Amino acid sequence: ILVVVVVAVVLIVVFVVVVVIVVVVAVVVVVVFVVVVVLVVVLVVVVEGVVLLVVVLIEEVVVVIVVVVIVVVVVVVVVVVAVVVIVVVVGGVVVVVVVVGVGVVVVVVAVVVVVVYVVVVTVVVVVLVVAVGVVLLVVVIIVVVVVVVVVVVAVVVIVVVIVIVAVVVVVVVVVVLVVAVVVVIVGVVVVVVYAVIAAAVVAAAATVAVVVVVIVVVVVIVGVVVLVVLLVVIVVTVVVVVVVVILTTL
Repeated sequence: ILVVVVVAVVLIVVFVVVVVIVVVVAVVVVVVFVVVVVLVVVLVVVVEGVVLLVVVLIEEVVVVIVVVVIVVVVVVVVVVVAVVVIVVVVGGVVVVVVVVGVGVVVVVVAVVVVVVYVVVVTVVVVVLVVAVGVVLLVVVIIVVVVVVVVVVVAVVVIVVVIVIVAVVVVVVVVVVLVVAVVVVIVGVVVVVVYAVIAAAVVAAAATVAVVVVVIVVVVVIVGVVVLVVLLVVIVVTVVVVVVVVILTTL
């Protein structure tokens, strides 16, 4: 019984230690996994943001260069036209006004186009970065939730298994103890019954022996009495016969 109990306790302790080691390893793996995933996501978002920012800056620089070229061309055209107008002096004022107006319109349109383009590109880039960041964040959250759920389920299963094993071991120990107690009680009862039977047999044997002794003593006494009576009878008979013979002879 003590060996069974000790073995059960040792098994429970070993099982609990193994379970604790498994849980700790699982938690460490989960933490490392989450940290690595978060770092990878952060690096991807940062790299993507830097790339998009560089692309936007390059596009804005190209747009600015194009605008500058357009403005320079317009200014050159205006200057050339003005020079031509001044040199030719044909419809000078009207031509200058028209040319300047066209130049102003072209510059305004170019500026508006550049501004709209920059705003649209910036908004699209920001929306893309935010969308990608949100998607990656949702993916990270889903992965973390799934990992946490898996760890929780594993811990619950391990705890349930520990409880079941502990209950089974306790039940086995209790059953063994009950069987041992029953065996001891039955042994004591059997010993008591055997002792009672032996005492009864001894008492009966003693009674029989006493009866036999009494019978033997009585038989011996009766035999002695009978023998004595017979001797007396013989003696008396002999005496009577002798007396009769003597008397007859006389």
